[in-house]
Amino acid sequence: MRSPYDVITDQVEAERLLESTLRRLNARILGMTLGLLSGLVLFAATNILVLRGGENVGAHLKLLGWYFPGYDVTFSGSFVGAAWAFAVGYVGGATISRVYNLVSDLKFRRTDSA
Repeated sequence: MRSPYDVITDQVEAERLLESTLRRLNARILGMTLGLLSGLVLFAATNILVLRGGENVGAHLKLLGWYFPGYDVTFSGSFVGAAWAFAVGYVGGATISRVYNLVSDLKFRRTDSA
């Protein structure tokens, strides 16, 4: 039979392991989420402007061509823009996740030592 001290020690360790696992963000998942979201938003915005038509279609959105080579406010350009937006969103999400995890690890270590 185990002593109550050993049972409590095991529970405390299990809670610390669970807390350290739950407080971390997965860089790939957040990157994929933000990438898909930004890609779909740019794809939808481009195609809405193309379907709306008009004399000067998407003058402001067309400026993204400076940052996303090959992007234009056309149906085919919406695919190029979605790919670029996915890449930028993925890198942004992964970066946010890694910075968050770094700060969280630093804070967690500081509270452990106190």
